[in-house]
Parts: sequence; structure tokens; C-alpha cells
Amino acid sequence: MKRIFFILALFILTEGFGISMAKELKQPFKKGEINPYNEFFTGTTYLTRLSQKDDIWNSSIANVTFEKGARTNWHKHSGGQILLVTAGEGRYQEEGKEIRILKPGDVVRIPLNVKHWHGAAPDSEFAHISIETNIPNNITTWLEPVSNEEYTK
Repeated sequence: MKRIFFILALFILTEGFGISMAKELKQPFKKGEINPYNEFFTGTTYLTRLSQKDDIWNSSIANVTFEKGARTNWHKHSGGQILLVTAGEGRYQEEGKEIRILKPGDVVRIPLNVKHWHGAAPDSEFAHISIETNIPNNITTWLEPVSNEEYTK
């Protein structure tokens, strides 16, 4: 009887009332530490540097993980950027264009100096690899936060 009660209680806690236990987002790279650039984001993000910029490889590659609803501010890169979506569901938008839904396997090529934002869907964590292109002259210019109205349209 105790076993049946335990199984029933576990079911109710995990499924019966629509409550699910938190699951770690499955992605190929480590989630990392709190992003040191979170001041330019809405919500919480995490960063793992995969390849630091140096004089040999001249590139910067990072895994960025977004909690549900987290997103960058509007920003632009003087040297462009490439995003490789690895997990969850995300959003990407260039100024003046429609929001694009992102799924694992999607590639986003962001042209030089194009104002844009990217981040997680409202109900999904999200991860992508960020590749900074055209280094050493690629400078990120952080702009205003993406409003809730912009994010949800």
C-alpha cells in the first residue's frame, strides 16, 4: 500500500497537476557561468568560451545559454556574427523585419552593422554558439533593451 501511495504521489507531483520537474537543457557544450555581459540582456544567460580570440586563430567562439524569455538588448557587430543553434527554441530579429523562430540546427548569418537581437522563446530555454567574424575589427555596440511589446509581437 505504501508503494502505491508513493507512486501515486510522485505521479501527481510530476504530471498530475501539470507540474513538471525541471530538466537540464540538453546541449553539446557546458552551460557555463553567469554571463559577464548580462547587463546587456533581459533575463539570465550563461557563457562558456570555446575559443578565445588570439593572434593565431583570430576568432572568438562561445556557447551562450538563455533561460526562458531571456534575450539580448538590441545591438550590432561591426564585423558581423554567426549563430549556430544547438538547443531549445529561440528568437531572432533584425530591425524592421519579422521575428524568426529558431530551432536546433538553424544557422543565422548576421551582416555587418545590422541592428538585431536574439534570445530564448518565452516558454523554452535556448542555446547557440556565437561566432564573432572579421576580428580584430569586430566591435559590439550595445543598444536599448528589447521591450516586452517588441519581444511578444
